[in-house]
Amino acid sequence: MQKVSYSRELEVRGSYDVVVAGSGPAGICAAVAAAREGAKVALVERYGVVGGNLTAGYVGPILGMVGKGTMRDELVELLGVPENDMIGETGRAHDFERAKMTLAQFVNHPNIDVYLQTTVTDVVKEGDTLKGLVVTAGEGQFVLCGKVTVDATGDGLVSYLAGAPTEKGREDGLMQPVTLEFTISGVDENKGVICIGDVDDVKLGDERFLDYCMRLAKEGELPERIAAVRLHPMVYPGYRQVNTTQVNGVDMTRVEQIFKADLELREQIYTLLDFFHKHLPGYENCRVISSGTTTGVRETRRVMGDYIITAEEMAAGCRFDDVIVHRAEFIVDIHNPEGSGQAEDHIQYCDPYDLPYRCFTPKGVENLYTAGRCISGTHRAHASYRVMSICMAMGEAVGVAAAMCAEQGITPRKLDVKQLQKRLTDKGIELYG
Repeated sequence: MQKVSYSRELEVRGSYDVVVAGSGPAGICAAVAAAREGAKVALVERYGVVGGNLTAGYVGPILGMVGKGTMRDELVELLGVPENDMIGETGRAHDFERAKMTLAQFVNHPNIDVYLQTTVTDVVKEGDTLKGLVVTAGEGQFVLCGKVTVDATGDGLVSYLAGAPTEKGREDGLMQPVTLEFTISGVDENKGVICIGDVDDVKLGDERFLDYCMRLAKEGELPERIAAVRLHPMVYPGYRQVNTTQVNGVDMTRVEQIFKADLELREQIYTLLDFFHKHLPGYENCRVISSGTTTGVRETRRVMGDYIITAEEMAAGCRFDDVIVHRAEFIVDIHNPEGSGQAEDHIQYCDPYDLPYRCFTPKGVENLYTAGRCISGTHRAHASYRVMSICMAMGEAVGVAAAMCAEQGITPRKLDVKQLQKRLTDKGIELYG
């Protein structure tokens, strides 16, 4: 491989108390939580819209649960999917277009500078201490310095560039498949089925709906890889959010794999649309009205921290003295890395569990937190905590922690976790019981 070397001086565009990389569910909560604590915050986002999977990724509904009083409660209210509108445990998918404005308003705080269409390309370190991020925007590269940085990139990009240890996927390296979610309209609500996922036993006539789809796939009416048809209700009647397309064997941190995966997913959308028209009562006149701007990624890097949480602990409803996210709840939801749907042995139910502070501090790097799906856990554990409700609570807790570190002039490992817990509970966040 040919290599080149170059050196150049870069402008320091700003110095902040807290720099947050990534504006998905974890990142927006980290930035706003830190700003509300009085910290000066930079929020860096590679796309032209904040929200991550809440907007560009077209992911809905907002899955998972956490203890009372977190920003998760605030955001589901802002997005128009309050608890009294829940169907089962999952609820309705929100209005993604309106969310682009609503979440921009949410982060439009006097203490936050938002850098859209700005990509993290490198880090600035002194020894093991992270000092800032090298970012690239339309005017070239520059540096954003921060007393504390929060890696909410999903892919753990900042942590990886800073030299923290990372893992991907299960023991053989295979990761959960990628998906492109899309929205359809024109569904007849008197006939059109709703199917939450592989654990849903909803019927179509006398047959389990998912068995019906699999039977037709075996008869050649649908590719078996996308036979697990998930049709989520939305806040508007006649709409469905479709979480079904799937490509296996993709590593979304490898740029050469992204285009082919995205193209295949977009072709699958119209394969599914044809299937809906022909084989689903109430869907005869549905049409695609929108889809994700970016591929839906379930799994890439996990950043190894001072503690690595396991699915076995989650299944037992683990509790920790250094809890900062309480009563997190979602199944271990592993979409089959090698085939379609979720194999039965991939699903594991969890009692409400805690996430400890030590999962958010990457090994070998100072002044850095993680938040979101890239925190420190095993492949199976990640499959539970990766959902958006839990990521929101992570971001808020870490944002408050980062502001406290900046205020006190200390590194995250020197922060008194009891002080952090008191600050969180004083805000009304449930951490115990």
